[in-house]
Amino acid sequence: MNRLKQRLAAGERVAAAWIELGNADIAEIMVAHGWTTLLIDGEHGVGGLEDWVAVARAAEAAGADVVLRVPDGSDVTLKKVLDRGFRSLVVPMVNTAEQARAIVAACHYPTRGQRGYAAPIVRASGWGARPDYARSEASEEVLLMLQCEHVEAVGNLAEILAVDGVDMIFIGPNDLAGSVGRLEQMLEPEPQALLAKIESTAQQAGTPLATICGAGRSWDDLWRLDYRFVVGPNDISLLIAGARAAAAERDKETATPGRSY
Repeated sequence: MNRLKQRLAAGERVAAAWIELGNADIAEIMVAHGWTTLLIDGEHGVGGLEDWVAVARAAEAAGADVVLRVPDGSDVTLKKVLDRGFRSLVVPMVNTAEQARAIVAACHYPTRGQRGYAAPIVRASGWGARPDYARSEASEEVLLMLQCEHVEAVGNLAEILAVDGVDMIFIGPNDLAGSVGRLEQMLEPEPQALLAKIESTAQQAGTPLATICGAGRSWDDLWRLDYRFVVGPNDISLLIAGARAAAAERDKETATPGRSY
């Protein structure tokens, strides 16, 4: 029932865009113009849970698949976002297998995990319209991506990947570079070596990888490296680029005397 999980399981490569502004209209615009998978950024973006739900409703109604990056991997946060209907999650800053096990447990009902129960009255179950939700459907539809974005996580990656329920590893290249003193210097040898180490470890474990465009890698580069989920532009950057381009075009014209911008 999670279409994105089914697409990835079928071997599809998925390109996505970020939603940072927490705005449902922006999400609809993005979907209408070719971005049919959206990643709502609850870690660094604008808004809270109900804003993200509104964005997800608009995007899904327009035909998109939606992923939410949660602000943290706490039991409380995960329980709330799952109850509100999010099925595909990115969890930031996961550095140990112990953290990974706790996150997986928070995403599944007993006996597999320890997710708190309110299934008949939450949006995730269709407000009780899905009677098998808690017993089987909830676990089947969760897609869990854990972020590897610290040198500690790289050292522990084999153990993290061995945790049952970790579906993908999502690399955060700038935080990864920052963890070795190379923030915004992703092309330096040490961050590049860490990226290569993550890629080889995940390949050995058979775990698919996700990341963002950047760190010297284009869409084509990442597809060739067998990344399965790649996130490119975000709404803020697209707005900035459009505003700058329009201002540059304006300034090519001969300025009207006495007029300022």
